[in-house]
Amino acid sequence: MYDCSHGAGSSQSPAVEPGPTPRRRHTIHRLAHNVPVNDLDALLALLTPEGRALLDEVRDTDPGRELAVATRLRRTHPAELVSAALGQARLRQRAVAKFGAEDAGRMFFTPNGVEQSTRATVAAYRAERMSALGVTSVADLCCGIGGDAIALARAGIRVLAVDRDPATAAAARANAGALGLDELIEVREADVTEVDTGGYDAVFVDPARRGGRGRIFDPEAYSPPLSWAVEAARTAPRAAALKVAPGIPHEAVPDGAEAEWISDGGDVKEAVLWFGTAPGAVRATLLPGPRTLLGTGLPDPEVRTPGRYLYEPDGAVIRAHLVAQVAEQVGGGLLDATIAYVTADALLPTPYATAYEITDRMPFNVKKLKALLRERRVGILTVKKRGSAVEPEELRRKVKPQGPNAATVFMTRVAGAPTMLIGQPAGRL
Repeated sequence: MYDCSHGAGSSQSPAVEPGPTPRRRHTIHRLAHNVPVNDLDALLALLTPEGRALLDEVRDTDPGRELAVATRLRRTHPAELVSAALGQARLRQRAVAKFGAEDAGRMFFTPNGVEQSTRATVAAYRAERMSALGVTSVADLCCGIGGDAIALARAGIRVLAVDRDPATAAAARANAGALGLDELIEVREADVTEVDTGGYDAVFVDPARRGGRGRIFDPEAYSPPLSWAVEAARTAPRAAALKVAPGIPHEAVPDGAEAEWISDGGDVKEAVLWFGTAPGAVRATLLPGPRTLLGTGLPDPEVRTPGRYLYEPDGAVIRAHLVAQVAEQVGGGLLDATIAYVTADALLPTPYATAYEITDRMPFNVKKLKALLRERRVGILTVKKRGSAVEPEELRRKVKPQGPNAATVFMTRVAGAPTMLIGQPAGRL
């Protein structure tokens, strides 16, 4: 059986083993006073009137006061329930960055669910795209705590949310109720490979990409494997989307799929393989916006001498191999054939790269850089690197920036030669 849960943190092999189903094991966490808390039992306890009241009471507990609060509350409440409430409050605080304060304050989380769930802005964008494709119902396979199901339901789409892990499925069900979406979201605890998705317009699959040893980079080692997800996607009547790691090799993108890389606030969050849209298309989508750059099959830009401006493409653009599109937009070329920095003589608007005005160029030399920064009275130093083995913090320690001014130094290669470029942001246009 495939354990696709993002809350279980399973290291099961993706192979289907014959014989009886193994006994489920739930993660045990220890909180204040070292009391063990089982994910499922803790969650079910928090859904009782006493648990909900206790959650409200500990909502804004400062982590530094957690032990004192726990000691006080255990005089009138079971120790396990107090630990569960404090743990959930901590998870809700962590979840604010992904879900916003209002939703995070009402939702229920597992520890891995907070870390691995889709950011709400990304899930909302994907749901809007599903809706624009005419999708009215989705089978959300490997739903985790329900982040994508929530976004889909808010877009007016009926959702079957499936996860094998009991605690994770319980969290998804609780979240649908907490946000008033339980009429649109049906949560089912099941192996996704055994679920009939025939009654749904679309399929969304978010396989587990972590095991007992950390991140999984081989798509066939996902749980369930990418090949299974692709076959499930091909059977969807209208559309399908498969969430994969942003580092997926382009050669691993299946035939007939559209590949989309998504960043939010400049950070690359995920890649998505779409079926039923534009076969073979490649796109980079930047949030907020959205702003989408479509690949047009341009050849790699030529290498040229550094101009007045350096453009740093967004990470989604780089992952999608669309740097050539940015170079065309700004009339530029590459500093080096293997480095994703674009250089140009003019400052031209593009939402897909951050522009810097370059004031100085020198071969890699820490002493000369230190002297230049001292002369310019630079105390606020941003260090960026591509194609350099030197770590930014190591360089910062060596040059010891001091003064009221700011600068950005790029450690990179220019036509193969280790080079430092010094400048300042020209603005994201």
